[in-house]
Amino acid sequence: MASYTLEEKESFTVTGIGTELKSDYTDYAGINKEKENFWRAVEQDGMLDALKAVAANDYIFAVSEAVNHKMMYYAGVMTEASVQGEHRVIQFPKGPYLVVKGEGKTAEELSNKLTGIAFGQVLPAAENFAYVGGPNAAVEMGQRDGIVFGEMWIPVVKK
Repeated sequence: MASYTLEEKESFTVTGIGTELKSDYTDYAGINKEKENFWRAVEQDGMLDALKAVAANDYIFAVSEAVNHKMMYYAGVMTEASVQGEHRVIQFPKGPYLVVKGEGKTAEELSNKLTGIAFGQVLPAAENFAYVGGPNAAVEMGQRDGIVFGEMWIPVVKK
């Protein structure tokens, strides 16, 4: 089983810009392509830089959330500042979080790897906690020697 920790986190807020993922939730290749296209777009149009400019720290959040029966995906940052343009304020609850640490050659590789480990290995095998919905995030925390490192944060409940 992949290594993970359960950590108690305070409530926090991420402000993000997003897109609806249209692929079926079982179509991983389709979802990953949509996410890749989305990141390319927010980097090219300057929205990611605008978010980074008001961020409280250097973390970049890739947030997945079901909203009104739609699978939404956001690029976001922790901030209390207001953001111009279309955006969403995403509230993460206080409580226990499944935390999976990892690294990748790119932020995209990191996010895909962390998501696969968390949802493909840890959660299906978990006996004393469960994910019951709500926003979850792959958090890009920095780079070291050309490698991107970060964590997956998923709110869970104890069984």
